[in-house]
Amino acid sequence: MIKVTIWNEYKGQEKEEVQRVNPGGIHKTIEGFLKREPDMVIRTAILDDEECGLTQEVIDDTDVLIWWGHAYHKEVPDHIVDRVVKAVQKGMGFIPLHSSHLAKPFTRLMGTTCTLKWRDGDREGLWTVLPFHPIAQGIPEKIVLPEEEMYGEPFDIPKPDEQIFLGWFSGGEVFRSGCLWNRGYGKIFYFQPGHETNPSYSNEHIQRIILNGVRYVCPQIRRERIDCPHIPLD
Repeated sequence: MIKVTIWNEYKGQEKEEVQRVNPGGIHKTIEGFLKREPDMVIRTAILDDEECGLTQEVIDDTDVLIWWGHAYHKEVPDHIVDRVVKAVQKGMGFIPLHSSHLAKPFTRLMGTTCTLKWRDGDREGLWTVLPFHPIAQGIPEKIVLPEEEMYGEPFDIPKPDEQIFLGWFSGGEVFRSGCLWNRGYGKIFYFQPGHETNPSYSNEHIQRIILNGVRYVCPQIRRERIDCPHIPLD
């Protein structure tokens, strides 16, 4: 079984315009399609939970952490960020979505500002540029999202180990919308669609990409320690 924790800041998502497309919050929308998978166990957590819902016990029991944040990145305590980063380095899979490009764990793991250009209310064509990749299996060459927030280059990230999807917007902007990195023993898949007032997570292809992403970043190896042990000479 793949143990998935879906983390969502949730603050601000009580608004009618968000609840209309993501009833109960974005974490509930994502939980709704992932829990149909017989090989997955789903847990959700939000910012206002004790320890942000990410205690050491929860992290130790998580194979893949999905993260959605937007306006409250700074409210995540640094000791929680440390916990997540160390878990990724030890092998836990990490999927930051949409505006989680500025989430503390992601910027820490990237080592850059992760800033970009943005504009509300646009039309996106999401292109599959690495069709043989496992995350792209079952995904068409192009997905059209009639309503999405424009994210545009330059995107201040280190060069991805693999570039799987590329977004194009009606203003002519392009964006590296689906990127994969290895950090230590863990895999990170950043995926751009998912503004809180847009129904992107109800799109069957977007759901399939997230599902494929969970299976791909699920750890094959988990390390107990990531320090530099002293090894005596026999």
